[in-house]
Amino acid sequence: MIQAIVFLPLIAAIVAGLGNRAIGNVAAKSVTTGALAIACLLSWPIFLGFLSGGREAEVVHVLDFIKSGGMDAAWALRVDTLTAIMLVVITTVSALVHLYSWGYMAEDPDQPRFFAYLSLFTFAMLMLVTADNLIQMFFGWEGVGLASYLLIGFWYKKPSAQAAAIKAFVVNRVGDLGFMLGIFGTYLVFNTISIPAILEAAPSMAGSTIGLLGYRFDTMTVLCLLLFVGAMGKSAQLGLHTWLPDAMEGPTPVSALIHAATMVTAGVFMVCRLSPMFEVSPTALTVVTGIGAATCIFAATIGTVQTDIKRVIAYSTCSQLGYMFFAAGVGAYGAAMFHLFTHAFFKALLFLGAGSVIHAMHHEQDMRFYGGLRRHIPITFWTMMAGTLAITGVGIYGIGGFAGFHSKDAILEAAWASGSGQGAFWVGTFAALLTSFYSWRLMFLTFWGQPRWAGSEHIQHAAHGDHHHDDASHEDAGHAPAAHAAHAHDRHGHAEDDGTAGYHPHESPWVMLTPLLVLTVGAIGAGLAFHHAFLEEAAFWRGSIFFNVELSHAMHEVPLFVKLAATVVMLIGLVTAIYAYLIRPGFPAQFAEQFRVLHRFLLHKWYFDELYDLLFVKPAFAFGRLFWKAGDEGTIDRFGPNGSAAVVALGSRVAGRVQSGYVYSYAFVMLIGLTAAVTWAIAGR
Repeated sequence: MIQAIVFLPLIAAIVAGLGNRAIGNVAAKSVTTGALAIACLLSWPIFLGFLSGGREAEVVHVLDFIKSGGMDAAWALRVDTLTAIMLVVITTVSALVHLYSWGYMAEDPDQPRFFAYLSLFTFAMLMLVTADNLIQMFFGWEGVGLASYLLIGFWYKKPSAQAAAIKAFVVNRVGDLGFMLGIFGTYLVFNTISIPAILEAAPSMAGSTIGLLGYRFDTMTVLCLLLFVGAMGKSAQLGLHTWLPDAMEGPTPVSALIHAATMVTAGVFMVCRLSPMFEVSPTALTVVTGIGAATCIFAATIGTVQTDIKRVIAYSTCSQLGYMFFAAGVGAYGAAMFHLFTHAFFKALLFLGAGSVIHAMHHEQDMRFYGGLRRHIPITFWTMMAGTLAITGVGIYGIGGFAGFHSKDAILEAAWASGSGQGAFWVGTFAALLTSFYSWRLMFLTFWGQPRWAGSEHIQHAAHGDHHHDDASHEDAGHAPAAHAAHAHDRHGHAEDDGTAGYHPHESPWVMLTPLLVLTVGAIGAGLAFHHAFLEEAAFWRGSIFFNVELSHAMHEVPLFVKLAATVVMLIGLVTAIYAYLIRPGFPAQFAEQFRVLHRFLLHKWYFDELYDLLFVKPAFAFGRLFWKAGDEGTIDRFGPNGSAAVVALGSRVAGRVQSGYVYSYAFVMLIGLTAAVTWAIAGR
């Protein structure tokens, strides 16, 4: 069964990719979507088996891969509770994204290639989560990196998509260098790459040191921090986060797949899988907590000023990943995985819902050109409402609520109960307030108020651009910016005149709405249905992660204000958004004008891109030009091939002058030669 789950997406990707237009759009979509549907149907019984206690962990051998000395990197598929959770998350979201793409990508001429990339992406992630050794995990790790590059840059004729794909690839290479070094170091220390063997031996390494750069450091701290650098890249944590918002240049289904079920969750999964290693190093856990909390608040602040509907949700993903990491940092790995599980449903729902809005609005992504849409696209509105209620954590203490209410509150309670994470608790609580504000801001700008598209000459001005306006007066004051481009751009980046005065938004086709309705069920009920197993039952995990029983019990003993904090700040964020966007729509522009410096700071994303451009990009290009002009052209080419060619050319010109064709010239040369020969002969005597 597990072999079918893993390899069906690969087979489908090969069929659709190689068959391409020869088999046609329908065949390619049917093969890939059908394969993922089967994989999804096979995954849920495995998960429910672990949930009921009727299934035990197993390892299925596929084939021998690498044997070198003491290293045996057999290709094997590990199935335990942690794997089972990831299987249902990946296959469910991917299957729904495949189905949704039937409608969203219906007009695209390269549908077989797109669906092949989706399936390849899913296969790589499945390889990662079923890995029984670090080499296989790295294979899947790099596979999702490759597939993300292909999908983000799918519309390769768009320069912005090309740049975003390259940026994602390069930034992740930085993280992957740390991950590789961590794998090398782990093999050096444990003399094995088998994950179970490493985790079993990890506690015995407590207190040991390792030499690095001429100094001695704690062994497990060095290894865990190197591995965590890889997680920072894949899961877009502060410092290596810059690729994630630009990934929105890919089609919306890609955004949903990357942000909800694959790639960005890989880092969280890896830390939880290797949790017994991290538990040996308090320093590494402190770093994980700090980076997670910092990312959580950083991304949330930026999300409050974004005007592109997909980028708001993208920064929301970055922030929610921060929650997962600081949960892992305080030892609440079950809570981290629980939030990963619930987040997959409501984040996929929000992204696909945003895609439905974009589809209805003729591929306009700027929320300042929306308004009043709930009457025109009611199904999309209600499903996105469910996703918003889930991400903001709406619920009643002691009774229950939407998915995020259970998982996010559990993280905050664990942070407080841990003692060491109370700083993260306060950061996470403030981030929850901002999450509520920007989530309701998105809903109000999109679905409430007067239509800001009605009667406009052009609905859109760029299909997938980043429509930032530095003028604070343009800060979503209930009106679209005055300077609106005269030409629309379709999703492939081709300019077209799009006179759409009087255009009316339309609901998406059922092939797009059905996945929204399915994900709505998860956004509403996933938290209530599974919170007890994830958070309180050590037997459920069966040793697949480090489960801190004492912390689990301590979470019940936290003060009442800790239990109510997330709900209170959610209400504050909601009331603030209502005041700013429904009662006094002019207030955001006034606030942005009054705090212009802060607004610009957030609008420019804390100037990380500008800083990296100054520190890394420009020096790299300067060194490149130096080596190109002075090295290649000025030295190697000058004295190498170009120099040799110049000597040959000079010799040719000299020889050409000698070979004049006149008899007296040849006679003169013969005379010189004869004289030289006689002189040599006489001198020789």
